[in-house]
Amino acid sequence: MAWRAVHRFARISPTKVRPVVDMIRGRPVDEALNILKFTPNRAAVVVGKALASAVANANEAEADVELLYVKEAFVDAAPTIRRWRFKDRGRVFPVRKRNSHVTIVVEEETEG
Repeated sequence: MAWRAVHRFARISPTKVRPVVDMIRGRPVDEALNILKFTPNRAAVVVGKALASAVANANEAEADVELLYVKEAFVDAAPTIRRWRFKDRGRVFPVRKRNSHVTIVVEEETEG
């Protein structure tokens, strides 16, 4: 059985979140939380909250939290907020504020 958590519309660019997600994919949950705790990155906070939510979902379903590992972890692009930066001589420059959807799936490790 697998449990998932999705942090939608996170106000951080997907290119900044993907390296952090790559660090925890396939690792046991306690090790992944420890890695995120000591990663000096704003994306680590976002991924850590999603991972904690996935663990809480598994705990609610009475899973053994000690055997959980990160089965899947990926980041998709969310809709971009578009703003305008005013420039000289009446021109404008587009500013794209990118958003992310962070998905974490945890599963119990099968023995055998």
